[in-house]
Amino acid sequence: MPGRAPPAPLLPGALCLLLLLGWAAALARPELAPYGEPRGDRLLPAGDDESSAALRLRRPLLFYEARFGQLYVGTNGIISTQDFPRETQYVDDDFPTDFPAIAPFLSDIDTSGGKGKIYYREDESSEVLGQAARLIHAAFPSAAAFTPTHAFVATWENVAAYEEVSRNSEPSKKLNTFQAILAYDDSDTYALFLYPVDGLQFFGTRPKESYNVQLELPARVGFSRGETDDLKREGPYYTLTSSEQSVKNLYQTSNSGIPGVWAFHIGSTSQLDNVMPARVGEKPSEGPSLETPESTLHRATTEPNVLDADYPDETIDYAEPFYDENEEDDVEYLPAGPTELVPEAYTRLDVLYNEPRRSGTRLDSELESTLPYPASSPRPSYPDVKSVPPYQVTQERPSQSPRASEDEVEFSQEAGVGNPSSLETDDSLLELTTEGLPENPDQDGVQPYPDSGAVPSEMDNYPEQAVVLQGYPENSPPFNRGRQVVGVDEDIGFNPDVFTYNPAGKETCEWNHGQCSQHAFCTDYATGFCCHCQPKFYGNGRHCLPEGAVHRLNGKVSGNLLVGQTPVRFSAVDLHAYIVGNDGRAYAAISHVPQPAARALMPLTPIGGLFGWLFALEKPGYENGFSITGAKFTHNLEVTFYPGEEKVHITQTADGLGPDNYLSIQTNIQGQVPFIPENFTVHIAPYKELYHYSHSAVTSTAYRQYFLTSGRINQTFAYQLRQNITYQDCPPTRHRRALPAVQQLSVDRVFALYSDGERVLRYAITNQIGSSEGGSGPSHVNPCYDGTHACDTSARCQPGLGLGYTCECTAGYRGDGRDCVDIDECAESISRCGHRSLCINSPGSYRCECPSGHQLAADRQTCVPIPPPSNPCEDGRHTCASADRARCIHHGGGSFGCVCLAGYTGNGHNCSDVDECAEGRCHQAAACANTPGSFSCRCKPGYRGDGLQCAPETVQRLTLCEQERRYPKPAPGLQGVSAHLGLHIPQCDDQGNYRPLQCHSSTGFCWCVDGAGQEIAGSRSPPGTTPPRCRTPEPTRRPQTMCERWRQSLLEHYGGSPREDQYVPQCDALGNFNPLQCHGNSGYCWCVDESGREVQGTRSEPGSPPPCLPSLAPPTVQPSPRPDVTPPAAGTFLLYAQGQQIGYLPLNGTRLQKETAKTLLSLHGSIVVGLDYDCREKMVYWTDVAGRTVNRASLEPGAEPETIINSGVLSPEGLTIDHFRRTMFWTDSGLDKIERARLDGSERRVLFDADLVNPRAITVDAIRGNLYWTDWNREAPKIETSTVDGANRRILVNKDIGLPNGLTFDPFSKLICWADAGTKKLECTLPDGTGRRVVQNNLNYPFSIVSYANHFYHTDWRRDGVIAVNKDSGFLTDEYLPEQRSHLYGITAVYPYCPGGKVQLAYCRSTIGNMYISLY
Repeated sequence: MPGRAPPAPLLPGALCLLLLLGWAAALARPELAPYGEPRGDRLLPAGDDESSAALRLRRPLLFYEARFGQLYVGTNGIISTQDFPRETQYVDDDFPTDFPAIAPFLSDIDTSGGKGKIYYREDESSEVLGQAARLIHAAFPSAAAFTPTHAFVATWENVAAYEEVSRNSEPSKKLNTFQAILAYDDSDTYALFLYPVDGLQFFGTRPKESYNVQLELPARVGFSRGETDDLKREGPYYTLTSSEQSVKNLYQTSNSGIPGVWAFHIGSTSQLDNVMPARVGEKPSEGPSLETPESTLHRATTEPNVLDADYPDETIDYAEPFYDENEEDDVEYLPAGPTELVPEAYTRLDVLYNEPRRSGTRLDSELESTLPYPASSPRPSYPDVKSVPPYQVTQERPSQSPRASEDEVEFSQEAGVGNPSSLETDDSLLELTTEGLPENPDQDGVQPYPDSGAVPSEMDNYPEQAVVLQGYPENSPPFNRGRQVVGVDEDIGFNPDVFTYNPAGKETCEWNHGQCSQHAFCTDYATGFCCHCQPKFYGNGRHCLPEGAVHRLNGKVSGNLLVGQTPVRFSAVDLHAYIVGNDGRAYAAISHVPQPAARALMPLTPIGGLFGWLFALEKPGYENGFSITGAKFTHNLEVTFYPGEEKVHITQTADGLGPDNYLSIQTNIQGQVPFIPENFTVHIAPYKELYHYSHSAVTSTAYRQYFLTSGRINQTFAYQLRQNITYQDCPPTRHRRALPAVQQLSVDRVFALYSDGERVLRYAITNQIGSSEGGSGPSHVNPCYDGTHACDTSARCQPGLGLGYTCECTAGYRGDGRDCVDIDECAESISRCGHRSLCINSPGSYRCECPSGHQLAADRQTCVPIPPPSNPCEDGRHTCASADRARCIHHGGGSFGCVCLAGYTGNGHNCSDVDECAEGRCHQAAACANTPGSFSCRCKPGYRGDGLQCAPETVQRLTLCEQERRYPKPAPGLQGVSAHLGLHIPQCDDQGNYRPLQCHSSTGFCWCVDGAGQEIAGSRSPPGTTPPRCRTPEPTRRPQTMCERWRQSLLEHYGGSPREDQYVPQCDALGNFNPLQCHGNSGYCWCVDESGREVQGTRSEPGSPPPCLPSLAPPTVQPSPRPDVTPPAAGTFLLYAQGQQIGYLPLNGTRLQKETAKTLLSLHGSIVVGLDYDCREKMVYWTDVAGRTVNRASLEPGAEPETIINSGVLSPEGLTIDHFRRTMFWTDSGLDKIERARLDGSERRVLFDADLVNPRAITVDAIRGNLYWTDWNREAPKIETSTVDGANRRILVNKDIGLPNGLTFDPFSKLICWADAGTKKLECTLPDGTGRRVVQNNLNYPFSIVSYANHFYHTDWRRDGVIAVNKDSGFLTDEYLPEQRSHLYGITAVYPYCPGGKVQLAYCRSTIGNMYISLY
């Protein structure tokens, strides 16, 4: 700009600031602790489930409260103090584990075949110990004296996820690198988990037992103490991740200040109930001041705020340049006295390794104001560093406030864009406006307001040198762009009479006035802007409420308590509060808290006392909580009871005002409280508390007594409470606001009671806020200040002279002040609702709503048409590959998905040609030619066919044996041997059949084969011994038996090469089960019957196989009930799929009858996924992904399973039965289809085969004839619907869903409900997609779900069981865990009746009165 002096050169300290501005850069691989064999690391053997030998530590380390002298490292991203069990016992399960576990990335990892390496060692070098100490000191400022003497370092380098081998898919190239460091001395142990920026490329692994059902479990990160001496209680544990996004954020966020570096205090000789995470590096909004409370019952701790947020992949900038709650004070520029600039945080690794750590932290937004360029602009270089006039930055402490949502007010500390010395004093303010304020020559110094007419001059009411702007409704359009704000940038080198005109500053009222309440005005200051409530309103400017009005609060309360010795949990129960603001009364009611917890919570009046502090009656010169915090804050409370020293943590979070100015509060209670018997009442005497105020925080500590009375019994108890309230203040007004540092809250009356009949816990409290001096004032005060006035509850009390006062109805009411009635702005046509909008009256106010197809404009008053959504697939805004390689699929709105065309592979955005020739698509006797997107096959000379199948041109076709002689393959058991040595040329007889005895020409091994050339188990003889005696096999072809089908299915699942310890069924030459079955080479054997079922009591230890009798020949007539079918009893019950069996779980009402659960149907060789029931014919239907079939079986005695669909399916998953139309529907995630057929398999047709990626669950509303299904496409998951004939297909839900595995239609509420393994939620919506609500938001890993009465029942892959959820409360009420631990798939409910008939809806009239009964 002309006339501006060049920026002053930077001093060396300012160069350090440039480094600090880059503190959010992610962790690079070279910044890991050094590792590898040159460093003396041991190398874990390659494999899928390997465990190191015990590493004896030179000095034991503390983990939780115990010392351990050895450590083990496992392949699956885990460290333990004892050897690991088999991975199937823990790798797919959630915390806690049964053994001590330190898990930087617990998942199914595989290092076989050169896929990465795992290093580990104990280290005492000063380099590693110093590096660990600096990181720990940075993360835990209170541990500055900690000096580690030993360290243990484990590094997983470029490791891969376990994958099932498939001929049609290439192995993934995603590899992970991460590191764990355990640093310890004699008294403490700390853990550091390091994730470099490119180190996490996969975020979870697929369970081994999932077969071709596509599920991925996110990795677990955390700690578990393992089993404790008290077997009835789980040991403490701490978990950091719960979803794929939280795993992804491991390298993007942090709890120590450096993205990718996570620090934890995991052991101590001092009391350490659970793992303590660092919190220094959290964003200002990411952590309450008190540590996240642990459950006293399970003592489990999670990290909900940091990792659950959805961060982008790019490097994250932690700077929050507006309204920075970390700022303890304004930046001051003092003209005198050279001072040293002291950086508050060294959080880059390169700085950490060379500089000591200070206790405070500072964000980019604070430092930005000291630099001659914005933080977001490129950093210039300064080759010549010279001195500049010194300045001082005031010290501040780390913030402990909750995260600010995006719609909150944000203020900037803009100190000009000149050099660091551009401002010298805090009083150098000048705010001028060239236009935009209305001119009123008749009322000098008075500003008009839209609602209230003229108000007093700004000089009488507002801070000096401030420009008052008009109040506008929230989200109103910006000011006229012609209006400009003039700011001053002073510079020592400038003429003091010259100022800089700066129209580009965005952190002013011109651009941010919409952040203020509609009942507030905006004021510009030199360092930013602030909001102030208009006269007759109070609050912090962002949120304003009318003075004297009645206020209401709503919210939810959740708890995990130990009441005495009884665990009690409740979730999202209702909280309602009613506030009479003009006399300081507050009433709070919490509904449906379980009785033991409700009675035990009666002494905890601070739960309702928060509302008393918020809206306390204000003495002159003092302010209640809402005037300071507004409607967004976090209240943390820690209570310790005496004499038992039970401890409970309470967190209350306010997240703004609703449409009717209702404040919303979320309350969470965790810990232990004393038990209070039913016949006792609780009394609390009036009390006074001191509240200490500083910028962005309010604190209070108190000791309070309460009394339990019953008849003549009167007992006295007490508790100590420590509480703080964190919020966001406005930095530019900190020096101007005369808020007392200490205020006293006087509670004149307080009551707490619990009603057993209503199940409601109530608090009532009367509050005043005033001087901490107590009784130093006059003995008689104005009635407005002590609440003894006679004004209406909806009126303002205006004090007069002496004890006089007047009453004035608050905004939205009219009357004489002693009797006020609501003004119906809608009926009186005084609302501002515009054209097409509907006015809705509410107490003291109104709101505007729009008809269908319209939405409110930015002024919140006018309705405008909703613009039609654009189609990125049509307008070319999509990012899919070219049309000859990929197809764009529109999902509604601006959402779309990309799918590669047949012949190409990729994610749809990048598609590469599939080389079908390399995959062996053509016959061995054909030549293959690959082309883009396709291929061609041509039989070689001497053969005929289409290339996919080729046969010799001779008249006689070759037998299997003859074909194998022409195209030999490796002999059984010789895979991995060289091609020349391993190829086996079979011996055929004169008819071309396999000779019973086969011998390898090179090795000398001999064995017997069956008619298909398959080796007979146990017949192989080594070289130099007598060949086995083999009988002539039956040459005739026959269908595969159950044993052979099961064997083939498992071999395909194992990728054709089972491990030595994996079970493969042994079949004889006729395909029957061998009487003796063994588990690989483990030595464990057992006898089986003719169906392959284990004969109880025959399992033997290694080395002594049991004597087994040959199986009996199958019966020639149909038996009564089959041995593997157990008919169910009458009544309502659940059926669930568990691998090769269908289980039966009866219900008593809605309670699980676990003691009578049993196996209903055993299906060897099958993997049952989808499951449903036909109530008409009492038939259960299921899909089998191993057999690729759809099947059914009657529940009547003597019935046999029946296959009804056995062709044209690849991966049948979801299944549903329409008992009205006698049809079934199923999804096929392999072919991406949805099909329907009659219940006998006839009249089969495809409903949908387009715009499907991963269809899974499906359900039907048989009454209305609607079909619903889920598609868990990771790029665009959705729930769709159509009629049962395939008409009117449309998307029902595609927002805020992740992995919608389970879906059910609830016939009782007529809702569509789904269980989402990605969001962890159970949600419901109406059939048209409206009325969506969350029933439960803390599921583990649901797969399938069904509804019955007032409960949902879902199968869960984390718990491997059936979980019951109450529909109304969302509580997890029960669970059933089968004795055999394996994943559960589909679930359905079987009723003793069949809903409805052939009519759409039937009603019958009772003969008694006029009562109607709905049949469905």
